[in-house]
Amino acid sequence: MSTKLFVGNLSFNTTENDLQEAFAAHGTVVETNLMMDRMSGRSRGFAFVTMSTPEEAQKAIAAMNGATLGDRALTVNIARPKEERPRGDRGPRREFRGGGGGGGGHRERY
Repeated sequence: MSTKLFVGNLSFNTTENDLQEAFAAHGTVVETNLMMDRMSGRSRGFAFVTMSTPEEAQKAIAAMNGATLGDRALTVNIARPKEERPRGDRGPRREFRGGGGGGGGHRERY
């Protein structure tokens, strides 16, 4: 059974190949998933690495948590499932409808 690890504090220059190579020294890497910002296309500074067994995952945590990759000290631990969040916790939803208060008289009315 594979185990997914959270890897944080990554340099924005770190690639999935860099992660694959670093973690492969501690077991079989099933998958690497570097999280990217949808808008900018840049790394968000964290990733998920899936190791093939819980034992290999523990070896990788012991070796890589606090280790340096790309001049950054990594944070590595077991990934927790994303918690369900009620939609009401985010505050009121705002929609941007264009127009503006520039006094140009082009404001749309709804």
